Amino acid sequence: MLRLHKLHTPRPDMTVVSNDPAQWPFISYFNLSSYFIVVSSAVVVYDWALTFEQEFELVWKQHWSFITILYVCVRYIGLSYSLINVLWHLPVSITDIVGFIAYFIWTWIPVVVDVMLGVIMMIRIQAMYGRSKKMLIFLVIVLLTSTVAAGITTVMGNIGISVEEFVFSGYHMCLFSTDDLDKVKLNDESVVPTAIWEILAFVLAVWVIIKHFRELRQFPTRSTIGDCFTVLIQSHTFYFVAFAIVACLNLGSLSTYIMFSSSVGSSYYIGISQIVQELQMFVLGPRLVLSIREYHSKLLARSDEGTAMTTIHFQAGGDVLSGGDV
Repeated sequence: MLRLHKLHTPRPDMTVVSNDPAQWPFISYFNLSSYFIVVSSAVVVYDWALTFEQEFELVWKQHWSFITILYVCVRYIGLSYSLINVLWHLPVSITDIVGFIAYFIWTWIPVVVDVMLGVIMMIRIQAMYGRSKKMLIFLVIVLLTSTVAAGITTVMGNIGISVEEFVFSGYHMCLFSTDDLDKVKLNDESVVPTAIWEILAFVLAVWVIIKHFRELRQFPTRSTIGDCFTVLIQSHTFYFVAFAIVACLNLGSLSTYIMFSSSVGSSYYIGISQIVQELQMFVLGPRLVLSIREYHSKLLARSDEGTAMTTIHFQAGGDVLSGGDV
């Protein structure tokens, strides 16, 4: 569901039917936005199909762990979210209850998935810092604070929200409405606590990467460790850049020129935001796990020393979770 659906009208008690030509620009806006939803969903499904063989070998056939559970949840919640998003935008009639459930899912899945991705990132960073307990405690406190703040903001932003069916010139739409515009903005502002966590995680990752590459200049034989850190920083950088774009777009959508506009430009803005958000959460998110597991698998395949070599590699801080879990 796009932010387009923030339709600020008094709550009706039944389906609103209107043939007013003044609503035609809004119908075009809604219709154009649905194309972006299909594109974003197709990207998620395509990535899943593209990496399923890799996922089967590196996830399903491996010993299950906490990271495995997080990966499966993020990947398949993403697929479900994409499907629900497409169904929501079909021009068919749905009940208010079904609409409210879909809206609840649309609102809370990004919050829940961001928490899961935050936990994955926390484990990665602790691994990079040699399983430091002090670092783990610090990361847990920051992530917990960020999660609570984002959760409270989301709850406050959805108090008093109602979901109703509208029929404009025969075109069915299930939209949500509220009388308090300030509450609506809180949904987009909830990205701020998560952004603080992501910035901190990225800075900590870059710092330890710089530290280890400095050590590699003194000990060139530790190239294996350097390769692992290269894999970590590459996947982390792509993910962070995508999140930064999502955060900027979400904050930009607070503008009245975007929030209350039915222009083509506004539709493209919201549509691109939707695509980037799903790319960040449901494509780059799972790849945080797949990338390091793939590296670990290749390392084992080309190593004549087998377990002995990877044990040294783990202790050095490249992948301290057994089995390449990050």
